[in-house]
Amino acid sequence: MENKDIFFTEIRNGNVSKIKELVHSNASLLQIKDARGSTPLILATYYNHREISNYLLEKGVLIDEKDETGNTALMGVCFKGYAGLAQKLIENGANINERNAMGASPLIYAVTFNRLAIAEMLLKHGADKSVKDARGNTAMDHAKLQGAGALIDLLELN
Repeated sequence: MENKDIFFTEIRNGNVSKIKELVHSNASLLQIKDARGSTPLILATYYNHREISNYLLEKGVLIDEKDETGNTALMGVCFKGYAGLAQKLIENGANINERNAMGASPLIYAVTFNRLAIAEMLLKHGADKSVKDARGNTAMDHAKLQGAGALIDLLELN
Protein backbone atom coordinates (compact mmCIF):
# COMPACT_ATOMS: atom_id res chain seq x y z
CA MET A 1 0.00 0.00 0.00
CA GLU A 2 1.48 3.35 -0.96
CA ASN A 3 1.72 6.34 1.40
CA LYS A 4 -1.36 8.01 -0.07
CA ASP A 5 -3.57 5.01 0.69
CA ILE A 6 -2.06 4.58 4.15
CA PHE A 7 -2.58 8.28 4.85
CA PHE A 8 -6.30 8.19 4.02
CA THR A 9 -6.78 4.93 5.91
CA GLU A 10 -5.19 6.47 8.99
CA ILE A 11 -7.45 9.53 8.66
CA ARG A 12 -10.51 7.26 8.53
CA ASN A 13 -9.20 5.38 11.58
CA GLY A 14 -8.52 8.60 13.48
CA ASN A 15 -4.85 7.81 14.07
CA VAL A 16 -3.47 11.27 14.85
CA SER A 17 0.09 10.19 15.65
CA LYS A 18 0.41 8.25 12.39
CA ILE A 19 -1.02 11.19 10.42
CA LYS A 20 1.57 13.51 11.96
CA GLU A 21 4.35 11.02 11.26
CA LEU A 22 3.31 10.64 7.62
CA VAL A 23 3.00 14.41 7.08
CA HIS A 24 6.36 14.98 8.75
CA SER A 25 7.99 12.63 6.25
CA ASN A 26 5.96 13.87 3.26
CA ALA A 27 4.20 17.23 3.56
CA SER A 28 2.76 16.88 0.04
CA LEU A 29 0.22 14.45 1.53
CA LEU A 30 -1.65 17.52 2.80
CA GLN A 31 -2.51 18.46 -0.80
CA ILE A 32 -3.68 15.12 -2.21
CA LYS A 33 -7.16 13.75 -2.80
CA ASP A 34 -8.50 10.22 -2.47
CA ALA A 35 -10.34 8.25 -5.16
CA ARG A 36 -13.57 10.19 -4.47
CA GLY A 37 -11.82 13.52 -4.64
CA SER A 38 -11.90 14.04 -0.88
CA THR A 39 -9.15 16.06 0.68
CA PRO A 40 -7.62 15.06 4.02
CA LEU A 41 -9.70 17.78 5.72
CA ILE A 42 -12.97 16.70 4.09
CA LEU A 43 -12.32 13.13 5.18
CA ALA A 44 -11.26 14.03 8.73
CA THR A 45 -14.30 16.23 9.28
CA TYR A 46 -16.65 13.70 7.70
CA TYR A 47 -15.53 11.15 10.30
CA ASN A 48 -15.75 13.77 13.08
CA HIS A 49 -12.04 13.48 13.88
CA ARG A 50 -11.56 16.85 15.59
CA GLU A 51 -7.92 16.43 16.55
CA ILE A 52 -6.92 15.49 13.00
CA SER A 53 -9.05 18.31 11.60
CA ASN A 54 -7.38 20.81 13.94
CA TYR A 55 -3.94 19.51 12.97
CA LEU A 56 -4.72 19.81 9.26
CA LEU A 57 -6.01 23.36 9.73
CA GLU A 58 -2.86 24.25 11.68
CA LYS A 59 -0.83 22.89 8.77
CA GLY A 60 -2.61 25.31 6.45
CA VAL A 61 -4.67 23.00 4.24
CA LEU A 62 -7.09 24.75 1.92
CA ILE A 63 -10.35 24.91 3.86
CA ASP A 64 -12.72 25.28 0.89
CA GLU A 65 -11.29 22.56 -1.37
CA LYS A 66 -14.06 20.49 -2.93
CA ASP A 67 -14.54 16.79 -3.54
CA GLU A 68 -15.68 15.41 -6.89
CA THR A 69 -19.30 16.46 -6.26
CA GLY A 70 -18.31 19.96 -5.21
CA ASN A 71 -18.77 19.49 -1.48
CA THR A 72 -16.48 21.21 1.02
CA ALA A 73 -15.62 20.13 4.55
CA LEU A 74 -18.20 22.61 5.89
CA MET A 75 -20.92 21.12 3.70
CA GLY A 76 -20.05 17.66 5.00
CA VAL A 77 -20.30 18.63 8.65
CA CYS A 78 -23.59 20.41 7.99
CA PHE A 79 -24.92 17.19 6.46
CA LYS A 80 -23.56 15.04 9.28
CA GLY A 81 -24.57 17.41 12.08
CA TYR A 82 -21.16 18.05 13.63
CA ALA A 83 -21.76 21.50 15.14
CA GLY A 84 -18.37 21.71 16.87
CA LEU A 85 -16.50 21.11 13.65
CA ALA A 86 -18.81 23.49 11.78
CA GLN A 87 -17.88 26.21 14.29
CA LYS A 88 -14.18 25.42 13.93
CA LEU A 89 -14.36 25.58 10.14
CA ILE A 90 -16.28 28.86 10.21
CA GLU A 91 -13.79 30.35 12.69
CA ASN A 92 -10.99 29.33 10.32
CA GLY A 93 -12.57 31.10 7.36
CA ALA A 94 -14.66 28.47 5.58
CA ASN A 95 -16.91 30.01 2.95
CA ILE A 96 -20.41 29.70 4.42
CA ASN A 97 -22.02 30.46 1.07
CA GLU A 98 -20.01 28.06 -1.09
CA ARG A 99 -22.14 25.93 -3.41
CA ASN A 100 -21.68 22.40 -4.68
CA ALA A 101 -22.42 20.93 -8.12
CA MET A 102 -26.14 20.78 -7.27
CA GLY A 103 -26.18 24.39 -6.10
CA ALA A 104 -26.60 23.46 -2.43
CA SER A 105 -24.97 25.62 0.22
CA PRO A 106 -24.05 24.70 3.80
CA LEU A 107 -27.30 26.34 4.97
CA ILE A 108 -29.36 24.27 2.56
CA TYR A 109 -27.65 21.13 3.88
CA ALA A 110 -28.19 22.14 7.50
CA VAL A 111 -31.89 22.72 6.84
CA THR A 112 -32.37 19.65 4.64
CA PHE A 113 -30.92 17.43 7.36
CA ASN A 114 -32.68 19.27 10.21
CA ARG A 115 -29.53 20.59 11.87
CA LEU A 116 -31.05 23.53 13.75
CA ALA A 117 -27.95 24.48 15.77
CA ILE A 118 -25.79 24.53 12.65
CA ALA A 119 -28.39 26.53 10.71
CA GLU A 120 -28.42 29.09 13.56
CA MET A 121 -24.63 29.25 13.48
CA LEU A 122 -24.52 29.75 9.73
CA LEU A 123 -27.14 32.49 9.83
CA LYS A 124 -25.31 34.21 12.69
CA HIS A 125 -22.22 34.32 10.47
CA GLY A 126 -24.07 35.73 7.46
CA ALA A 127 -25.26 32.73 5.46
CA ASP A 128 -27.26 33.81 2.42
CA LYS A 129 -30.86 32.56 2.74
CA SER A 130 -31.63 33.48 -0.88
CA VAL A 131 -29.29 30.83 -2.37
CA LYS A 132 -31.21 28.37 -4.55
CA ASP A 133 -30.13 24.84 -5.34
CA ALA A 134 -30.30 23.29 -8.82
CA ARG A 135 -34.02 22.61 -8.33
CA GLY A 136 -34.65 26.25 -7.49
CA ASN A 137 -35.23 25.65 -3.77
CA THR A 138 -33.96 27.90 -1.00
CA ALA A 139 -33.30 26.79 2.57
CA MET A 140 -36.80 28.03 3.46
CA ASP A 141 -38.30 25.90 0.69
CA HIS A 142 -36.54 22.85 2.11
CA ALA A 143 -37.73 23.67 5.63
CA LYS A 144 -41.32 23.99 4.41
CA LEU A 145 -41.13 20.77 2.35
CA GLN A 146 -40.17 18.95 5.54
CA GLY A 147 -42.59 20.76 7.81
CA ALA A 148 -39.66 21.73 10.03
CA GLY A 149 -41.33 24.34 12.18
CA ALA A 150 -38.28 25.35 14.21
CA LEU A 151 -36.22 25.86 11.07
CA ILE A 152 -39.02 27.81 9.38
CA ASP A 153 -39.22 30.07 12.44
CA LEU A 154 -35.45 30.50 12.48
CA LEU A 155 -35.30 31.41 8.80
CA GLU A 156 -38.20 33.85 9.14
CA LEU A 157 -36.52 35.62 12.07
CA ASN A 158 -33.09 35.94 10.47
